Amino acid sequence: MVDEHSDNTLRGRDLAGLGGLLAGAVVAGTVLGLLVDHAAGTSPVFTLVGIALGIVAGAVGFWLRVRSALRG
Repeated sequence: MVDEHSDNTLRGRDLAGLGGLLAGAVVAGTVLGLLVDHAAGTSPVFTLVGIALGIVAGAVGFWLRVRSALRG
Protein backbone atom coordinates (compact mmCIF):
# COMPACT_ATOMS: atom_id res chain seq x y z
CA MET A 1 0.00 0.00 0.00
CA VAL A 2 1.35 3.39 -1.01
CA ASP A 3 1.10 6.26 1.44
CA GLU A 4 -0.04 9.31 -0.56
CA HIS A 5 1.07 11.69 2.20
CA SER A 6 4.65 10.54 2.58
CA ASP A 7 7.30 13.05 3.51
CA ASN A 8 9.21 12.80 0.24
CA THR A 9 6.54 14.27 -2.04
CA LEU A 10 6.06 17.75 -3.37
CA ARG A 11 2.65 19.25 -2.71
CA GLY A 12 0.96 22.10 -4.55
CA ARG A 13 2.23 24.75 -2.15
CA ASP A 14 5.76 23.39 -2.56
CA LEU A 15 5.47 23.62 -6.34
CA ALA A 16 4.11 27.15 -6.13
CA GLY A 17 7.06 28.06 -3.92
CA LEU A 18 9.45 26.62 -6.46
CA GLY A 19 7.85 28.68 -9.21
CA GLY A 20 8.12 31.78 -7.06
CA LEU A 21 11.76 31.01 -6.37
CA LEU A 22 12.55 30.74 -10.08
CA ALA A 23 10.60 33.86 -11.04
CA GLY A 24 11.95 35.87 -8.12
CA ALA A 25 15.56 34.99 -8.91
CA VAL A 26 15.21 36.03 -12.55
CA VAL A 27 13.35 39.25 -11.69
CA ALA A 28 15.90 40.14 -8.99
CA GLY A 29 18.80 39.52 -11.37
CA THR A 30 17.14 41.62 -14.06
CA VAL A 31 16.43 44.53 -11.70
CA LEU A 32 19.96 44.48 -10.30
CA GLY A 33 21.36 44.37 -13.83
CA LEU A 34 19.21 47.32 -14.87
CA LEU A 35 20.35 49.32 -11.84
CA VAL A 36 24.01 48.61 -12.53
CA ASP A 37 23.53 49.46 -16.23
CA HIS A 38 21.91 52.74 -15.29
CA ALA A 39 24.67 53.62 -12.81
CA ALA A 40 27.48 52.63 -15.17
CA GLY A 41 25.92 54.15 -18.29
CA THR A 42 26.04 50.85 -20.15
CA SER A 43 23.26 48.94 -21.80
CA PRO A 44 22.32 45.99 -21.90
CA VAL A 45 25.52 44.33 -20.67
CA PHE A 46 24.75 44.05 -16.97
CA THR A 47 21.07 43.42 -17.58
CA LEU A 48 21.95 40.33 -19.59
CA VAL A 49 24.48 39.26 -16.98
CA GLY A 50 21.85 39.76 -14.26
CA ILE A 51 19.32 37.67 -16.16
CA ALA A 52 21.87 34.88 -16.64
CA LEU A 53 22.89 34.94 -12.97
CA GLY A 54 19.22 34.96 -11.95
CA ILE A 55 18.55 31.88 -14.06
CA VAL A 56 21.55 30.09 -12.57
CA ALA A 57 20.63 31.09 -9.01
CA GLY A 58 17.03 30.02 -9.56
CA ALA A 59 18.08 26.67 -11.01
CA VAL A 60 20.45 25.97 -8.12
CA GLY A 61 17.83 26.96 -5.54
CA PHE A 62 15.23 24.83 -7.33
CA TRP A 63 17.56 21.83 -7.37
CA LEU A 64 18.47 22.20 -3.69
CA ARG A 65 14.84 22.45 -2.58
CA VAL A 66 13.69 19.52 -4.71
CA ARG A 67 16.62 17.39 -3.54
CA SER A 68 15.91 18.11 0.11
CA ALA A 69 12.18 17.46 -0.34
CA LEU A 70 12.79 14.11 -2.01
CA ARG A 71 15.30 13.01 0.62
CA GLY A 72 12.75 13.71 3.30
